[in-house]
Amino acid sequence: MVGMSPTPTQERPGAASPSHAGLGSELLTVVARLNRLATQRIRLPLPWAQARLLSTIDDQGEARISDLAELDHCSQPTMTTQVRRLEDAGLVARTTDPDDARAVRIRITPEGKTMLTQVRADRAAVIDPRIERLSDEDREILSTAVGALHRLLDDLDTSPK
Repeated sequence: MVGMSPTPTQERPGAASPSHAGLGSELLTVVARLNRLATQRIRLPLPWAQARLLSTIDDQGEARISDLAELDHCSQPTMTTQVRRLEDAGLVARTTDPDDARAVRIRITPEGKTMLTQVRADRAAVIDPRIERLSDEDREILSTAVGALHRLLDDLDTSPK
């Protein structure tokens, strides 16, 4: 693309083949930039932190507030506040923890799933036109890479911690 400088793993004329050593860092940088782009260019129906939490709950399934706080690297009181906001909006609900009747689990509601689907579609609408401007070859490479990323995440989900 015009105005974009090559990155360390892109092939450049006369450059040695790319090393995989910095691939993880570069991947995370690119994903972060894409996330910022997608979020900055739309008007979200709820704050980004709440949309991200809703996505986490959807991905993880029912979870305790303490588990959500750990996943998000925040305090339990901070997570309680975020969950309460989602609950007040009808996007999540509390259910009794089957392992401990004193505890609750947070689950996404049908309204929450609808909201999350809309947020994802709105964010994708920012990225999709840029993908369309890529060559057929680049779109195929990107499609293959997305499959590899899914496999990477599946491996993380099944690997011992």
